[in-house]
Amino acid sequence: MVLLLPDGEPDSLRRPSRLSYTAALPLGRTLARAGRADGLVVHRVRYRCRGWNGPDAHLAADATWAVDEVVRRYGDVPVCLTGHGMGGRAALHAAGHPAVNSVLALAPWLPEDDVAATPEPVKQLAGKHVLIVHGTNDTRTDPELSFRLAERAKKSNRDVCRFEVHSDGHALRQHDEEVRALAADFVLGALFTRTYARPVADALAAPPPLGLRMPLAAGFGRALRR
Repeated sequence: MVLLLPDGEPDSLRRPSRLSYTAALPLGRTLARAGRADGLVVHRVRYRCRGWNGPDAHLAADATWAVDEVVRRYGDVPVCLTGHGMGGRAALHAAGHPAVNSVLALAPWLPEDDVAATPEPVKQLAGKHVLIVHGTNDTRTDPELSFRLAERAKKSNRDVCRFEVHSDGHALRQHDEEVRALAADFVLGALFTRTYARPVADALAAPPPLGLRMPLAAGFGRALRR
C-alpha cells in the first residue's frame, strides 16, 4: 500500500487545496502501474485542512489516521508513506506507525533550524526504509534542512538515503520523469524486497555525506538495471 500525502501549508484551517491533490496524481499513477503485477494499491489521503498548524500537526495526524484505516480495511500489509512538501514532513512524522515500512519524502517542507525549538524527530524512522529527494534550487524549503535531517536519521538507521535533483525547484517538474522512476524503484524495492537500481543501492550503502547527496542522473529509469 502506498499512501500519497499531498502538499499543504504551514498554517491554515482552510479546506485542502484541489491543486495539491491534482499534483499528486501523476506520481500515484506511476506507482500504481509499476506495482500492479505485485498487487500494489495506491490511495491519496484527504486532509481535514491544508495546514500543519504548529503543535497540532494536523497533516501528520491525518497521515496516522489513514494508516490506521489501511490496517482496518486491508489487514497486515506494509505501507509506504509518500509525501511532497508539507506532505513529506507528514510522512516523516507518521513513520513510527507499526504498519509503515518505508517513507518517500519529496522536497519535504521542514522548519528552519532554531536552537530554541525542538528539532524535527527522527527516532520514528528507525527500522524504516527512507528516501528523501530534494531539488537544489528549491526556494520554498531549504534543501539543506532535509540533508541535516537525513544526516541525523542515518546515525541510527542505515536504510536512509537522499538524492539531490540539481537545478530543480520545489515542484521537481524539470526532472519529473527521473523523479517518478526513482520513486517507483524505491517503493517496489522497499515494499516487495526487489533489488534496488544501482544508484539507490549505492546511496543506501554509502556513508554520509555521499549517500545523502547522491545526484539524480538525467535519464534515470531509462537504462537497464545493473
